[in-house]
Amino acid sequence: MGTIAEGVEFDTVAREWRCKWSPDNDKKSLVEAQKALKEVITDIEKVDGFKKTDRVVCGGCMDFKVITSLPAEKFGAWEEAGFAPEATFLAKLKAIDGISQIETQTYTLMPVAP
Repeated sequence: MGTIAEGVEFDTVAREWRCKWSPDNDKKSLVEAQKALKEVITDIEKVDGFKKTDRVVCGGCMDFKVITSLPAEKFGAWEEAGFAPEATFLAKLKAIDGISQIETQTYTLMPVAP
């Protein structure tokens, strides 16, 4: 288990891919972002140590987020591999009209309640 500071432990590290989608054209960019995720999900699931991938969509602020979690001890190898298929997925997002603010972030996760 990792420790960031006293009392702040973690056992999971996650990589988040996020963007903003447009409500224009009956939310077409959101539909296309979901299709792009479906095209890479099998590759995500093949990452050594894969725990889960969550998708978060906010209709108010137009967020589309994909969060993949791995055990902390497995995360470094995925990072060294460039978080594959991250580059492929981000390229797919960049090609979608209405998608903006494409970003990535790494953070730790730890349950605090059952």
